[in-house]
Amino acid sequence: MSVLVVGLSHRTTPVPVLERAAIADADLGKVLDQLIKAPSVSEAVLLSTCNRVEVYAVVETFHGGMNEVVEVLARQAGAEPPDLFEHLYVHYSAAAVEHLFSVAGGLDSMVVGESQILGQLRAAYGAADRVGAVGRTLHELVQQALRAGKRVHSETGIDQSGASVVSEALDDAATVLGGLAGRSALIVGAGAMGGLAAAHLRRAGIGEVVVANRTAANGARLAAALVADGITARSSGLDDLVTQVARADVLFACTGSVDTVVGAEHIGDREPGRPLVVCDLGLPKDVDPAAALLAGVRVVDLETLQRRLSDAPTGQDALRAAEIVAEEVRAYLAGQRSAGVTPTVTALRKRAAEVVDAELLRLDSRLPALDGTVRAELAKTVRRVVDKLLHTPTVRVKELAAAPGGDGYADALRELFGLDPQMPSAVSSPHTTRPKGEPR
Repeated sequence: MSVLVVGLSHRTTPVPVLERAAIADADLGKVLDQLIKAPSVSEAVLLSTCNRVEVYAVVETFHGGMNEVVEVLARQAGAEPPDLFEHLYVHYSAAAVEHLFSVAGGLDSMVVGESQILGQLRAAYGAADRVGAVGRTLHELVQQALRAGKRVHSETGIDQSGASVVSEALDDAATVLGGLAGRSALIVGAGAMGGLAAAHLRRAGIGEVVVANRTAANGARLAAALVADGITARSSGLDDLVTQVARADVLFACTGSVDTVVGAEHIGDREPGRPLVVCDLGLPKDVDPAAALLAGVRVVDLETLQRRLSDAPTGQDALRAAEIVAEEVRAYLAGQRSAGVTPTVTALRKRAAEVVDAELLRLDSRLPALDGTVRAELAKTVRRVVDKLLHTPTVRVKELAAAPGGDGYADALRELFGLDPQMPSAVSSPHTTRPKGEPR
């Protein structure tokens, strides 16, 4: 079983294709269920953000797993697999680990170093875990990736030099409006991106914020958090968008909806000459593209940011972050290789114990009158000798297996000692497999 990554992102895929492939929160459980029911897939985590859709899966075979994952993604997008293949990237085994760690460290983001991806990855893991799609392999892999991402952000200044996509969009708004201080903002959507927009607007000195959300309680909660921070804020329903858009200087939209939420008709009724900056980071788009044709309306969307940031310089912090990611990848892979030889070492020790037990039984049959104290001391001595003989080679084989190219040492050990190839997996199965949905 190996880890496979199949994905689409801002690096490889036009935004319209990403919009088709995007998976709404309400559909996550359904898609995860389809993935783990595929014959070659045993575990899956689905990461769907404003600029990527990625499946991390534990698969029995590379080609079988890849084809099954692509079929699920294509079906969800209402497309045929060939429609996606030219935009897909695929990573397998060690390359899959390296990709995930780079994503967690913000090195694969549209804005290098943005830290929001850590929360998105954590949420994706949680969603998969709740429906029983996560086993031991992805549990350990994602947790280590999250730790690597945290290390990147604590040991470098990458998140200061590389702001989030939200901040880039709001920087555009500040440029058009001559600053955001004292302005009015409308946030459509009270999810993670809406909360991030609210935080940036607060730091920019925004004068008033209205939060419009389909679920009133969530919108009210975000508005209350802003009020607690000293910002004039209130919530509103989506049925009052025309009124709220007319009052706003900035409209930020990212709802996770699969349909357009803000239409051109919601924006038309505005005071002549009053500009409006629309930051649409929805995937698919939350705002009708026709809004960009209206007088005084400036639209900043993912396509705009993708073109601008595709060749952005990384800087020294990103180089250090890449070094950290490489260190963490090496450590993880070494640990996996070392763990891979453990079942064989366990099988060897079990075989040795069986040989000792058999010889002690034969001793009993030959010397039935042997004093019990003497027999116990002999047994202890024999076991101690066997343990000492096995100690150095078993410790050394774990060290050798942890090094790159050390995968063959377990095979060599089984061959040298004539171990049953099935024995290591039988010995280790209760310890190395975390059943789907098993509580930790």
